[in-house]
Amino acid sequence: MTPVRRFAADGVERIRQRILGSPIFLWVLGVYAATRIWGWVVFSLVGRQQQSSPWGSGPMSYLQFIAIWDGDWYRHIAQVGYPSTLPVDLSGSVDQNPWAFYPLFPMTVSGLMRVTGLSWPAAGGLVSIACGAVASILLYGFFTSARAVASRSEDAGGEQYVSPRRILHGLGLKQPGRGIDRFALWSTALVLLNPIAPILQVPYAESMNFMFLAGFLLALVRGNLVICSLVLIPTCLSRPVGVPVAAALGFWWLTRFVLAYRERSSTEGFARFAASFRRTARYLGVALFACVCALAWPGIAWIATGRYDAYTSTETAWRGEHLLPVQPWIDQSLNYFGAPGPLILLILVLGFLWVMHSRVVLTTLPRNIRYWCYAYVTYLLIFLFPQSSTFRLLLPVFPLAAPLVALSESRAYRATLLIGAAVGQLIWVGWLWHWKELPSGGDYPP
Repeated sequence: MTPVRRFAADGVERIRQRILGSPIFLWVLGVYAATRIWGWVVFSLVGRQQQSSPWGSGPMSYLQFIAIWDGDWYRHIAQVGYPSTLPVDLSGSVDQNPWAFYPLFPMTVSGLMRVTGLSWPAAGGLVSIACGAVASILLYGFFTSARAVASRSEDAGGEQYVSPRRILHGLGLKQPGRGIDRFALWSTALVLLNPIAPILQVPYAESMNFMFLAGFLLALVRGNLVICSLVLIPTCLSRPVGVPVAAALGFWWLTRFVLAYRERSSTEGFARFAASFRRTARYLGVALFACVCALAWPGIAWIATGRYDAYTSTETAWRGEHLLPVQPWIDQSLNYFGAPGPLILLILVLGFLWVMHSRVVLTTLPRNIRYWCYAYVTYLLIFLFPQSSTFRLLLPVFPLAAPLVALSESRAYRATLLIGAAVGQLIWVGWLWHWKELPSGGDYPP
């Protein structure tokens, strides 16, 4: 080997060793940075193709393009706030208004704008990117912990208390990258690169809620109900996820109670019930606290406007009719697929249940996390009017990235997942974020 080649080889090896010696958290943040750069490329490319829209007369820059759609509602809240009187249309029904949007994200951005003088798109995008960076670390910790807990026991999770100061302890985030959990890193990368991941860098509340939800689920897996309770407050004030969180925690308490009751077979009658209840009361307490958090924003809207139905009436304004549980899914299935629509919907529901009972899910996600996935999907099925925005609303079931990655240890398979996800971003942004007026007016919202 010539001296030049030897020098080059030594240089490459030094760089390689330096990378391998970097702390794991830098690896995770590096993955996050790469995915956000790709998101910037996607938004920039599609924004240049934008024609006339409600937000401009032609092509848009990156910052202009990320601030459209619901970002405009959040901008209004950050600059003006919420109305004390609900607007109504000619029929007397509540019209679309800011009360449909939760306050934590726009209020945070509003504070940053006042302190720094940044514009809404810049400040909103910066807050979202910062929240996403924190979420990426929490994601890695979540996937590392979830698989470890799920592989130990079907009934594991939530019993081994971890103190608040040590909630990230044991994840090795400061250890050299050569010891990284590759499964957790692949899973994290898939979540950060999924087709709707560009939402993590726009002035929407999704990134902030994603951060808090990832922290909540990590604390739940690691058994710290105190942290769970504290994180519940901002989680439920950033996006409407309080109801499924409360439902998941309720089922988790019931599971722990039944298990505790079975273990005390030597005790009879009320004493057996009371002992089991005392042992699991903290789980019930967190579930009830989640119920309170879920009702906080509707309660605030009631106090501010004087109408007890201020929030629900505002949400109804977007669908144009009162909610009938599940019925919108049946109606939309008929609209899209005709007579076979309800059957297709039933097959999709049964398919989801089958997937959730598959071995790969059982060995990568502990029971309490599976309860979250069940609860959130059920919540969407009951309350959501399915439309193009449904894709974006699937982000909270990010734990399902773990079994998807675990299907194969092949690098080719996992790389294909990431490439497909990256291409999916082009499709999602190009199809839904890009405005193109329909013949009937308006456009499908992202």
